[in-house]
Amino acid sequence: MNSTKSLTLTAMLVAIGTLTSHLFYIPIGMAKVFPTQHLINVFSAVLLGPYYAVIQAFSVSLLRNFMGTGSIFAFPGSVFGALLAAFLYKKTRRLWAAFSGEVIGTGLLGALATYPIATLFMGKEAALFGFVPAFFLSSITGAMIGFAILTLLFKNSAVKSRIDSQSLIHK
Repeated sequence: MNSTKSLTLTAMLVAIGTLTSHLFYIPIGMAKVFPTQHLINVFSAVLLGPYYAVIQAFSVSLLRNFMGTGSIFAFPGSVFGALLAAFLYKKTRRLWAAFSGEVIGTGLLGALATYPIATLFMGKEAALFGFVPAFFLSSITGAMIGFAILTLLFKNSAVKSRIDSQSLIHK
């Protein structure tokens, strides 16, 4: 996939992530769980690779914060998941690796990375593992949906060959 197509797909995923942020989220504790972002992260990981997946995750987080539909926790929550999902998919070329990378990257690493943000920048006392359940729930829900959609798409040989030939991952 050339850079123009990659940027266009990234922009489309950023638009979808930004526009759906106010439509579907679940408030749990101090965080908002946003399964759509994790679905988009899995799509970016599989279709675009680590570089564009991180750009997509950061851009959605930034725009959601500017619009007031996200929190500062969106940055570590989405970026770590997108990066790990794309990295693991690139190494294994397996959808389950993208799913696992999103869940571990967001549910554990991203949740732990929010601790200093919550304590230092927001002045809130938070338990070190306080964000893990909410982030884990959000990431596993969204990653499962993304995994299911991509699995269905990959079952169609025409779609799979088209995705394989256009994907940055496979070059």
